[in-house]
Amino acid sequence: MTLEDMKRDLRSRWELTALYARALGKWLLLATAAGVSCGLVGTLFHTAVECVTELRGEFPWLLYFLPLAGLLIVGLYKLLGTEGQGTNDIFNEVHTGGGISILLVPAIFLGTVLTHLCGGSAGREGAALQMGGSLGYRVGRLFGFDEQDLRIATTTGMAAFFAALFGTPLAAAVFSIAVVSVDAFYHAAFFPALIGALEAYGVSRLLGVEPTHFAVEVPGPAAGLLVRAGALAGLCGLLSVVFSGTIRLTEHQMAKRIPNPWVRAFAGGCAVIALTWLCGTRDYNGAGMGVIAAAVEDGTVQPAAFLLKILFTAVTLGAGFKGGEVVPSFFVGAAFGCAAGPLLGLPAGFAAALGLVSVFCGATNCPLASIALAIELFGSEGLPYFSLACCVSYVLSGYGGLYSSQTILHSKLKGRYINVHTNDQAVERTAAAQAEAEALK
Repeated sequence: MTLEDMKRDLRSRWELTALYARALGKWLLLATAAGVSCGLVGTLFHTAVECVTELRGEFPWLLYFLPLAGLLIVGLYKLLGTEGQGTNDIFNEVHTGGGISILLVPAIFLGTVLTHLCGGSAGREGAALQMGGSLGYRVGRLFGFDEQDLRIATTTGMAAFFAALFGTPLAAAVFSIAVVSVDAFYHAAFFPALIGALEAYGVSRLLGVEPTHFAVEVPGPAAGLLVRAGALAGLCGLLSVVFSGTIRLTEHQMAKRIPNPWVRAFAGGCAVIALTWLCGTRDYNGAGMGVIAAAVEDGTVQPAAFLLKILFTAVTLGAGFKGGEVVPSFFVGAAFGCAAGPLLGLPAGFAAALGLVSVFCGATNCPLASIALAIELFGSEGLPYFSLACCVSYVLSGYGGLYSSQTILHSKLKGRYINVHTNDQAVERTAAAQAEAEALK
């Protein structure tokens, strides 16, 4: 090699090093800005939801204002021009671009707080993904990112806000990337998403938000228990289909039969009040974190609690109230696992933990994120059980899910590229036909 060749080679290496350094600096800048902003707003949102939940517990009569809260939410979304926008729009931005309105942040913030204040059955992650995605997108626009990098900025914001709320930064980073396109983990987004999630988590901890964690006693590894855990996970995978399908069907039917959003919200609020009267308990209003903790840590739950939570959540979200489906999926999975686990010879509390991650996995089609979530919520001691449960639930949950804008790139039945949207009924029928054909060979 001549001296001139050595100089060219050195120059090329230096240019490549500078390129990586610029990319590293860009992602660090994005992660810091998104992490701090989402950490601050996420802490404010977490505090607001906790405060109104305590307020509802102190003044149970606030439930009777739920129909009025529904009208306020409809009016708020119309006023801000965000009606019809939600989590699926955030996913579409990551898929194809197109932009996200910053007004979605105050809309979903106030809408979710009103829902929780008056006893609607909903979670928080829908707000987390929407506010985080909107803030991340806005940060990217502020820094002059192109369309491709704006998608990573949106993903980073989703991860940061999720981590600020739940205190699970690894699960937040993996989930925000994996949930948009199943089987396509965009590794370029992992660095900013994880750094942003860690920074948002640090901000929320600094401001006094405790991470979500449950104390669960995990049995020692045993072949028999693994088989039983797999059986429970299979049931939870099927339950996730019921959970997601009920929410979609109720939303569709309510929109079809009550097309006026004002009337639908008011009627939905009245329906939740009536259901609360019939059940004689307020366990199914709000997120239900107390019931989840009782199922996992104490092994106590009402046998039909998972069915009632599905009903309450479907009516609440179908009527147009705001929040999310993930925490209700935690409730449904934990309650079902706690009730069904002992029938399979599993400890009730441990079965509740398995049920929680299994239903979440089946409803979101994110096995790796679900495993990370299990580790951060329950510790790593039960990793073999949680990993098995997530794998089984993922396979048996089919091609349905909570998010219709989610894409599934590969068949769950065969090594085949399909690239379809979740909840595509034609795909469900095709998959069933393929399975039958394979069985007959």
